Amino acid sequence: MEMNQPVGKTPLDDKADGLVGRPIDRIDGRLKVMGRAPYAYETREVKNPAYGFIVGATIAAGTIRSIDTAAAVKAPGVIHVMTHENVPAQGEKKEQVWPQLTGTNVAFFDQPVAFVVAETFEQARAAAKLVKVAYDVRTPKASLRAALPQAIEPKKVQTDPDSKLGDFDGAFASAPVKLDVEYTTPTQIHAQMEPHATIASWEGDKVVLYTANQMLNRGQKSLASVLKLPVENVRLVSHYIGGGFGSKLQPMPEATLAALASKATGRPVKVALTRQQEFHVATHRTDTIQRIRLASDRDGKLTALSHESWSDTAQGDEFYETSANVTRSLYAAPNRITRHRLAKLDLPIASSMRAPGEAVGMLAFECAMDELAEQIGLDPIELRVRNEPTQDPEKQVPFTVRQLVPCMREGAKLFGWDRRKPAGTTHDGNWMVGMGMSAAARLNPLMPSSASVKLGADGYLTVRMAMTDIGTGTYTILAQIAGEMMGLPIERIRVEIGDTAYPAASGSGGSFGAGSAGSALYVACAALRDKLVAATDLHPDGVVFADGRVTSGNRSEALVDLAGADGVSAEGEIKPGALKEKYSHYSFGAHFAEVGVDRDTGEIRLRRMLGVFTGGRILNAKTARSQAIGGMTFGVGAALMEDAVIDERTATYVNHDLAEYHVPVHADIPAMDAVFLPEVDDKANPLKSKGLGELGICGAGAALANAVYNATGIRIRDYPLTLDKVLKGFEEQDGRAPRRA
Repeated sequence: MEMNQPVGKTPLDDKADGLVGRPIDRIDGRLKVMGRAPYAYETREVKNPAYGFIVGATIAAGTIRSIDTAAAVKAPGVIHVMTHENVPAQGEKKEQVWPQLTGTNVAFFDQPVAFVVAETFEQARAAAKLVKVAYDVRTPKASLRAALPQAIEPKKVQTDPDSKLGDFDGAFASAPVKLDVEYTTPTQIHAQMEPHATIASWEGDKVVLYTANQMLNRGQKSLASVLKLPVENVRLVSHYIGGGFGSKLQPMPEATLAALASKATGRPVKVALTRQQEFHVATHRTDTIQRIRLASDRDGKLTALSHESWSDTAQGDEFYETSANVTRSLYAAPNRITRHRLAKLDLPIASSMRAPGEAVGMLAFECAMDELAEQIGLDPIELRVRNEPTQDPEKQVPFTVRQLVPCMREGAKLFGWDRRKPAGTTHDGNWMVGMGMSAAARLNPLMPSSASVKLGADGYLTVRMAMTDIGTGTYTILAQIAGEMMGLPIERIRVEIGDTAYPAASGSGGSFGAGSAGSALYVACAALRDKLVAATDLHPDGVVFADGRVTSGNRSEALVDLAGADGVSAEGEIKPGALKEKYSHYSFGAHFAEVGVDRDTGEIRLRRMLGVFTGGRILNAKTARSQAIGGMTFGVGAALMEDAVIDERTATYVNHDLAEYHVPVHADIPAMDAVFLPEVDDKANPLKSKGLGELGICGAGAALANAVYNATGIRIRDYPLTLDKVLKGFEEQDGRAPRRA
């Protein structure tokens, strides 16, 4: 099925109180709490594995002069030591999956320079310490700001890096109200609980990798390229994933090294990155420098806007943070510029992190909108309402469904926005209290996916596809869709995912997983329904699947009887079609936050937070709310604490563990709620749903930053908003030094 026209009435529309939408507990939850849902490193299907450990470079830029593995080779339990001198031949890089140990060049700190395989993990780790590497070192480039003069226009990937409409310079110069500000965001680390891990095992010329990966079919193709194998000779299995947030969109070096070492030793090889290695060997979100210029009339109607963003990645890579892309669709303005530039540094590879582009772009742009509202003397919500577009401002096509203004209005009512006071005027003892808000917007793509279903003689329906569950509830949502379509209870649905031996699927990422994989399953179930009806003499009109039976009029047949001894199977496929270009596809929402700022210490405390969102048809009310609140928590971290600090002398992250890289904990997150407005989107997919896994983070941090301004009158444009920056603001504010206890 291709999405070439809006979806008409579907079986899901007939069952407003059916399985789809219910807050059903995760069907894999019991397995997880019982320890029966193995992650990649815990897989027991591979017998007698050896253990691998990565030896990382101790420099960030230079070349290997010599490498001495003699002591490591002789160490107890060591089976093999692999370096650039004996690594098997490899193919081409694909999708940020690089060949490993291929030469003497060192491009970033902790880059794998050797790989030790031993009988136990402890033996491999101990032997890795014995590998001696001598380097010729060069001074690394590690500062984005210093590299701005050398920044280049990145290559087009899915969208053009730059856009232009009208005469921005002329409109900006002549506008009565102007804003020109710079915001910076730091490097951020995914910090998922499960580290990257792989067990690789060969059978002849075929390799199976039990690995932590979000998009199995993409990873299969990339590893096939690097390993110089036909795609069908590479199988990836990832039944359960302990978080990803984008870090597992592509296989990391441990997967390639495990496969190469397994081939060389004839043994299965098992490897996991240490938490410290996660910070350098795996990917991260790049830091950004963003310049935003806004021009309006005195009533707040935007006449011009410009959003320019600079980011960085590793030498030889092309990834850039699309920070300004969301600005192209947010607000109306006739004269517009968006621009992205990329600097190549001697740092690890940057890549997608939860809501790439929007997450950091809205940290800056939604604060700039708040600044403009303050300058004009206009309520921030009213400013956004006055600039609500009638169609996508740059694509110049209608939105599928856009409920941004209703989200802001409803959020204001629920949050008590009318009690907000001017900046710096609300106090609660020693706390300065403020409210802030921001819009939320996230692209809603549809990706090709396929699925198979089989109704067995036992009356159970088996679902199969190479989809993944990164903790978002995929198993449960797929079971709900299949159960709804086939009229079976959720207990009679078997969901088998996480294996490239199954039909290819979108994988988890970009907020397209549930909509894409779920739509493929919907199509497969629709085909199965047709087959089952055709096997009877029931009239196809008015057919109802419920309670394990198919009914038409006053006649009914049991599904188990129709399945027969061999069962009945069907397949389904979904692809984006003409609607992709005819409409602008976004999910929308609004964030509201209240913070307290200690007038002595500058400490910021979130007091309460609300998100109001639209996500099309909600597939599971419980997992949807969980995803939204998780995204909002991400936003709290981005606003207040997350910062992978770069030592520019050595191009290393100095806080490279979870003791030093701070993310929100329970004590940081007080009353937080997320609600969804009713919506169906018949142009998105057959489910009429929208992606929302990343929507919760988009703009969330900006709402906190705007609340800090409302509390203190201090505008901080350098994330995260740590107390030293607040104290500096106090010192600069009217020449007043902070009061000391």
